[in-house]
Amino acid sequence: MAVWQVQEAKTRLSEVIEQASTEGPQIITRHGSERAVILSMEDYRALTAHKPNLRDYLLGGPKVDSFEVERDADTGREVSL
Repeated sequence: MAVWQVQEAKTRLSEVIEQASTEGPQIITRHGSERAVILSMEDYRALTAHKPNLRDYLLGGPKVDSFEVERDADTGREVSL
């Protein structure tokens, strides 16, 4: 992945976009820290294509049909009121 400073990416935006299409994601930095990534539409669609909805996510979890809680036979302690 290529790394671009924000000022350079602004002046050469067309080149950054073209490289994202041909070479892969392009990282944009500001003051030496990574701040953003430019992706091609193909990469973006691949990332967002397999997004399950909340219902499917919750129903796809572990099955707990035979979930039983064993309770302790202890009746607790005596409290004087």
